[in-house]
Amino acid sequence: MSETPDTPAVSGDDTKLSFVERLTQALSGGPETLTDLVDVLRDAQRRGVLDRDALDMIEGVFQVSEMKVRDIMIPRAQMDVVDRNDKPEKYLPIVTDSGHSRFPVIDGDKDKVAGILLAKDLLRYFQLDKKQRATFNLHDLLRPAVFVPESKRLNVLLREFRASRNHMAIVVDEYGGVAGLCTIEDVLEQIVGEIQDEYDIDDDDVLVVDRGNGEFVVKGLTPLAEFNSRLGLGLEHGDIETIGGYVMAKMGHVPDRGETFDVNGLRFEVLRADSRRVHLLKVFPVADVPAQPAS
Repeated sequence: MSETPDTPAVSGDDTKLSFVERLTQALSGGPETLTDLVDVLRDAQRRGVLDRDALDMIEGVFQVSEMKVRDIMIPRAQMDVVDRNDKPEKYLPIVTDSGHSRFPVIDGDKDKVAGILLAKDLLRYFQLDKKQRATFNLHDLLRPAVFVPESKRLNVLLREFRASRNHMAIVVDEYGGVAGLCTIEDVLEQIVGEIQDEYDIDDDDVLVVDRGNGEFVVKGLTPLAEFNSRLGLGLEHGDIETIGGYVMAKMGHVPDRGETFDVNGLRFEVLRADSRRVHLLKVFPVADVPAQPAS
C-alpha cells in the first residue's frame, strides 16, 4: 500500500513560525483598505502574532504617511533661536538652558534664518583667546538651513532627513514666512513614541526629582499639596488638586512645550504636554521675579 506524501502538521502552537509567516497568515483574508489592514493587525496582536510594541510602531508608520509637517512642528513662537548679530556670550544661556543640540540662527528676525548652529561647534569660540574672539565670525560655523513647506508629508520629510543627514528643517508657510521648525526626533516619535531625555522620570512612583541647584523636574499629576510640601510653598487655586492643573489655571490655557510661567521667584517650564494636560514640568529659581499671591 503506497503512502501519500506527508503534509505539514498543523497545531495550535505556531511559535516556531517566523514573524513574516505569522503575519502572512494574519493577512490571508486580504484586507482591501488601510482600516481593514489595521483591524487585521490588531486582531493579530490579540492572538499573540504581534506584540503590543510592534503593533504601535506599525500604526505609527501608517500615521506618519498621513500626517503633515504642520501637525507636529514646533511653532515659531516657541523656537529657541540665536541672533547672528549678538556675541556668543549673550546667547550662551539660551544654548545651555534649552538643552538642544541645534539652533536656528537668525539675522535680527525669525523670518531671516541664516543657518543652523550646532551647540558643539560653539565650543570652538570659547577656545579662542581675546584677540581671536574679536575677529570671530559666527557665519563660519553655520550649517545650511533646510526649508520645507507646512504641507509636506512626514514620511517624505523623514526620507529626506535620511538622505541628506540633516536633523532639522525650518518650516515655512505659503507666504514664505517662518512658521516653525521640525526635527528628525519629532518625526520618529510619531512612530516609536516619546523619546526619553534627561528630564524623564522612569520610576512611576516618583513624582518630583531634585536635580540640584534648586532645579526640580515634576510630573504634572503631582498633588499640589505634595508639591508645596516638597518645595516649601503654599500655592493654591480654587479646587485645583495637581501642579499641572495649577499651571494651566494660572496660564489660562493648556500650554505647549517650552512655555513658561513665573510665580514667587520660580519659573515653571513645560517640558511635555498634549492637547488636554501638562505631563512634565521643570521648576527652577529665577532672579528679579517679584513675589505674587499664590492663589
